Amino acid sequence: MSMCFYLFVLYFCGIWSFSSSRKHLLVTLLSLEFIVLVLYLSVYFYLCGLNYSLFFVVYFLVFSVCEGSLGLSILVSMIRSHGNDYFRSYSVLQC
Repeated sequence: MSMCFYLFVLYFCGIWSFSSSRKHLLVTLLSLEFIVLVLYLSVYFYLCGLNYSLFFVVYFLVFSVCEGSLGLSILVSMIRSHGNDYFRSYSVLQC
């Protein structure tokens, strides 16, 4: 029971950091990766507790790695085109 409470607290800390950080794109991507890591741990502990197969955890990990690499590639392309990762310097019409 205490493990579920800790995972909920970690999840809501990740949501809070995602919603409160609006200055840099890198901080936003890191908070999204933190949320994915907490979800990975919660699915892993849930499936281990029920003695299920852990193939879903491997698939989830593969998709989260793909999501992380896609986010980093978007970050690199935006830094190359705009020069920084501030949200205020991006215009909706330019991107």
